[in-house]
Amino acid sequence: MSKKGLGKGLGALLDMSQSDIGTDDNNKISELKITDVEPNRQQPRKKFDEEKLNALADSIAKHGVIQPIIVTKSNDRYIITAGERRWRAAKKAGLSTIPAIIREYSDKISYQIALIENLQREDLNPIEEAMGIKQLMDEFSMTQEEISEKIGRSRSSIANTTRLLNASEDVRQALIDGTITSGHARAVMSVTSPEGQTALLNSIIENDLNVRQSEAMAKRISAEKPKKAFAPLSAYDIEIDRIQNKISSSLGTKVTISHSGKKGKIQIEYYSDEDLERLMEIFGI
Repeated sequence: MSKKGLGKGLGALLDMSQSDIGTDDNNKISELKITDVEPNRQQPRKKFDEEKLNALADSIAKHGVIQPIIVTKSNDRYIITAGERRWRAAKKAGLSTIPAIIREYSDKISYQIALIENLQREDLNPIEEAMGIKQLMDEFSMTQEEISEKIGRSRSSIANTTRLLNASEDVRQALIDGTITSGHARAVMSVTSPEGQTALLNSIIENDLNVRQSEAMAKRISAEKPKKAFAPLSAYDIEIDRIQNKISSSLGTKVTISHSGKKGKIQIEYYSDEDLERLMEIFGI
């Protein structure tokens, strides 16, 4: 899903009536000194991808800043409402000035725009996204449905993202570091005990499990007896789950492999006579 540029929600905010946002100094583009501009300290994004930032800086060095940033004036400084990545890249490119549109938004609206502008982009980590969404809910009384419309995501995606704030500190840090994905985190959170969550998180990282494998491991940990629940997951167990998922994907139905030592059984489910006939055709029966 693309979130590049200013989405419909942000565009609507930027075009709000003068009575809502204060006076608007038209859409005049000014050249501001880079040193007179600073980021909004309240925005959710705390980390920037250096590789992407360098690529943008190279482009700006060749072609300049194509799209002006949006700022509000505060005393003798200009606070960025939208466009912090462009400002950072312009600094890297060695520019002394940057094109900007100066607007007189209220602090509240400026903050809201900054939050939404960042949430519409792809380079926030899941915890930064969750914190930004929670800020919109807590400080602006926005519902999940309203946020969904503003940033172009489904309501279920909004709910799943905010749930990540309930994850353990280790899981949140792994999300911030990019060691795991949101799907991995939800699998870990489905395990009720802290010890089980830690065991699963370590297995995901050490064995490079995908989300489907992580979900299978979460179910296994939750189903096992307490004395076995937190035993390290063996390479053999991981391989069995991989094979199980591969067969299930190939047959288009649920497949369960139960194993003990060197033997076991494969259980293949079907849900109608037609489904059984389909499976028989696959097996050449």
